[in-house]
Amino acid sequence: MAYTIDRDPSPDSPRLGAMTLHPTPESVPRARRWFQKFIAPYNPACSVDDCTLMISELVTNAIAYGRSDDPWVVRVEWYREANSLRVDVHNPGFPASVRLRRPDANDAHGRGLLLVDAIADSWHSGPSRFGGTVVSFVMADAWRP
Repeated sequence: MAYTIDRDPSPDSPRLGAMTLHPTPESVPRARRWFQKFIAPYNPACSVDDCTLMISELVTNAIAYGRSDDPWVVRVEWYREANSLRVDVHNPGFPASVRLRRPDANDAHGRGLLLVDAIADSWHSGPSRFGGTVVSFVMADAWRP
């Protein structure tokens, strides 16, 4: 299966774009590059670098914690909702396993959601419409009125 990107959403849709990625480490930098490339024409007022960092963390978590007996993918979608930007990252993992951790200083992992929590205006996790889990973050005032 090839990686896919949807860069021409319907004019009536709030979705600005989407990508489907293999659950491999190479997908993390690919997600960063594609998001930066395809969000640029929309000229968001929020920090694209901050959004890219959060996408990187969420895609990494999706790859690390996604589980399925069948072949699976990570889906990333980004939406404009009024003046806000919402990014959703879907994987086939169990929704209840998403939690904010408080790692010790010596722990090498466990800070991804802490970063999202610190940077995003809000975030949540729950069941994905594709089955599995979706973790989303929102950047309020991503566009000026």
